[in-house]
Amino acid sequence: MSSPQSRDDKDSKERISRKMSIQEYELIHQDKEDENCLRKYRRQCMQDMHQKLSFGPRYGFVYELESGEQFLETIEKEQKITTIVVHIYEDGIKGCDALNSSLMCLAAEYPIVKFCKIKACNTGAGDRFSSDVLPTLLIYKGGELISNFISVTDQFAEEFFAGDVESFLNEYGLLPEKEVHAPEQTNMDEEDME
Repeated sequence: MSSPQSRDDKDSKERISRKMSIQEYELIHQDKEDENCLRKYRRQCMQDMHQKLSFGPRYGFVYELESGEQFLETIEKEQKITTIVVHIYEDGIKGCDALNSSLMCLAAEYPIVKFCKIKACNTGAGDRFSSDVLPTLLIYKGGELISNFISVTDQFAEEFFAGDVESFLNEYGLLPEKEVHAPEQTNMDEEDME
């Protein structure tokens, strides 16, 4: 027969073993959390480093230019490696709204290209931009006009989208290659696979 004390010793050993396995589980779980935090930190550092090392500033939206002076300043003071796409438009002209929408989409996809728009009447040369020639796209690099497209929407179907404008600009070699972002890696544990 076993004594009550030996039963207590046995129960204590089982409790200690059970607590140890819970503690071990918590340690293992903590290690996995630490690994995930470290992985996120590394990914953020790599993104920051990539942005710092990328060539030139990043834009990501369409700038509204208010005057001819601002237009000239934008062209002249931008970095030499930056491509600038300027849309000259007027409200109520067929294709201008669709082109503005398309350029907003492209600005998000090509953040190293500076996309701008200016109303023809604000350029200081409004008489040169009659409704016959709008919408007009002017492309600059290094302060120089490298391409211009008068009545650019004549190149597209009645209804056109950002993809059509992108293809058109790529046909002339005016857009850089898109930046490809690596998909975030997920670490699947054996538990996730079961």
